[in-house]
Amino acid sequence: MQAISHIVVGTDFSAEADLAVQRAALISKALKATLHLIHIVHPLDLYAGSELPFSLQTHYQQAQQETVKTQIDTLAFKLREQFNISAEAVTRVGRAHTEIAHYADSVHAKLVVVGAQGEHTLLEKLIGSTSARLMAVTKCATLIVKNKNPAVPPYRHVVAAVNFSAGAEKVPALTRTIAPDAHVEGLLIFDTNQEAHMYKAGINETLLQQYRDHALAEAERKLSEIFSEQLLGGKVSTTILSGYPSQSICKHALAQQADLIVIGKNEKSGIESWLLGSVSKGVAYTATCDVLLTN
Repeated sequence: MQAISHIVVGTDFSAEADLAVQRAALISKALKATLHLIHIVHPLDLYAGSELPFSLQTHYQQAQQETVKTQIDTLAFKLREQFNISAEAVTRVGRAHTEIAHYADSVHAKLVVVGAQGEHTLLEKLIGSTSARLMAVTKCATLIVKNKNPAVPPYRHVVAAVNFSAGAEKVPALTRTIAPDAHVEGLLIFDTNQEAHMYKAGINETLLQQYRDHALAEAERKLSEIFSEQLLGGKVSTTILSGYPSQSICKHALAQQADLIVIGKNEKSGIESWLLGSVSKGVAYTATCDVLLTN
């Protein structure tokens, strides 16, 4: 895995965004990475019923950027002083998820950090939150900060969920990079829908049991390989459960009092993801702890 030398964090100066900024600053300090704070000014034409002439809309956006620049520059200065990190501040005009993704790509960021919900609550309910939309457009890992603890402590227990699809091998390394001192629990969920379809197809119970035994042994072998203590250091364990993946992952993380879930974000693609929703999307919506999605 390439080193994380640039981290982008979006802020709208809400309480949720402040927690994301603090988490991003902590990670930047630990990794000696440059932190990029970005605020997006929403053009008035994004809001229904906006009929101001173009000149007035442009004046509004410029005024907003000037006002926000003072805020975000002050925030960057405070973070430099508090965390002894390199911090840069920028503003852009446009749709938040698009502008954040473009900026992250331009600075070759390997991690984008956002709060779970910002201040534009009504707009988010209508068109979807920035964090949800970022999942689809960012090329790098995305950390959605959902923990409400204002102290922002280091991660202590991480559930790293894999399904052995392409990219699964990225999960353990990224997990240890973001949470170097945490207990890392590699988790695999056997999707019970697959067995249900096999049963409906007429496969008898004896063959189903043989399938379960073989699949379990193979899963244990693969989990042990990618979550080995030799590769990740101490504080590593593995767990295999059955159930519906997104619900089971979130339920298990809650029971284990995990403060971070790490999961790949590309289990499904295209129309299948749009119609059914991916496991990672379900986890990002449902989890009560932070969620880190690998690219």
